[in-house]
Amino acid sequence: MPDEPSLFADLEREARPGAAGAGKSGRRSGDIARAADAPLAARMRPRSLDEFVGQSRLVGRGRPLRQLIETGRVPSLIFWGPPGTGKTTLAGLLASRMEAAFVPFSAVTGGIPRVRKILEEAKARRAATGRGTVLFVDEIHRFNRAQQDALLPHVERGAVTLIGATTENPSFEVVGPLLSRTRVFVLDPLAPEEVGEICARALADEERGLGGSRLSIDPDALSRLGIESDGDARRALNALETAVDLARANQAQAVSGEHVAAALQKRFARYDKSGEEHFNLISALHKAVRGSDADAALYWLARLLDGGEDPMYLARRVVRMAAEDVGLADPDALAVTIAARDAYHFLGSPEGDLALAQAVTYLAIAPKSNAVYRAFGAASGAARETPAEPVPLHIRNAPTRLMKELGYGSGYRYDHDEEDGVAAQSYLPESMRGKIWYDPGDRGWEVEARRRLERIRRSRAPAEAKKAEEEEGSSTE
Repeated sequence: MPDEPSLFADLEREARPGAAGAGKSGRRSGDIARAADAPLAARMRPRSLDEFVGQSRLVGRGRPLRQLIETGRVPSLIFWGPPGTGKTTLAGLLASRMEAAFVPFSAVTGGIPRVRKILEEAKARRAATGRGTVLFVDEIHRFNRAQQDALLPHVERGAVTLIGATTENPSFEVVGPLLSRTRVFVLDPLAPEEVGEICARALADEERGLGGSRLSIDPDALSRLGIESDGDARRALNALETAVDLARANQAQAVSGEHVAAALQKRFARYDKSGEEHFNLISALHKAVRGSDADAALYWLARLLDGGEDPMYLARRVVRMAAEDVGLADPDALAVTIAARDAYHFLGSPEGDLALAQAVTYLAIAPKSNAVYRAFGAASGAARETPAEPVPLHIRNAPTRLMKELGYGSGYRYDHDEEDGVAAQSYLPESMRGKIWYDPGDRGWEVEARRRLERIRRSRAPAEAKKAEEEEGSSTE
């Protein structure tokens, strides 16, 4: 492919003192990214697609985003992905290929007044020079609904090309009308080897990187950077810069694993209790329990607790799992989960965490049945469809003389007085006589439940058949 233009070429052309949009210092973000005191991640930002590492599914040869970059025909886009995966860089590359002004904007610190000013400048720029404007809105999910709606008319008529970046699921965080006017590209966390390649390049680069340190890096240290940065190139580069400072302070010849470990410090869970990751992790826990994988269930429980999830919320979900997925295959499951909830409430963290872990493990290895869950769903549907069906007279209560005279309770047979404790009578409305919703499974205690139900249903069948014959005879007369 032809040589890629510099990521900040357009910004540099506008960075002269007095140029439209330049700051008081006459410097724009392109110059700032090259400043010696800028963070390593900013200095090493790829200037061309050939320098870009990762996201081969999007920017590999013949892939959709690469085609947009190469043709320069770019619609409004949203990049959705974890931090440090290249969202801002790709937006800049697109703007450079379009030969458009690249205007970065943070939804965290900016508001609609600033957006209006950018739009006025974009209109003036197009009128004066014919150049378009790429409005890059970082953390676009931080805009509220009204702020997102304010962008709609300008995106629709092409006043600017909007490129939004978000770490949150756009389905939840971006309003539908704006989402329908944009293409969404999903960026993945970088692989450890990709992060390692980025770090090795930065350590060797004498112009923008750390090449001046003349330090090498131990293979295990580079591997550790790749693994423990969790796919975040920015975090890896920041840690590398700190590790180099530590190595130089110790007069070492190479960056070691100890230097990297000290620079990385604690790895924090990527978790948002109100965002998509909350639903992803709780879904993973539930499905691991349902799939009888105790190890996976414990892992996801630990991830949730480490991420700061409310343990009592987890306790409630675990109780739900007992009722939905174990059911009567193991009637003790519900009691175990209620006990775990009470134990956590009594002990708190961290001691109470073990009670939740015990409950999750019990559920995972217990026999499974969703027969009650399915039966209740079917019965609920029938109840909604027949909300006015009368209760059969023989099972109505008759506390007054009038009610007795009207037949309330007439013909009712007391089950405890019957053989086997089951009276041969129906308990459903007449129009629903014989309906069956609960169908026990063939695992755990439900094997016994099926045997008992079959016997009970057989004992009732003759009486129900006789009742039906009597009603048919009376209607014929």
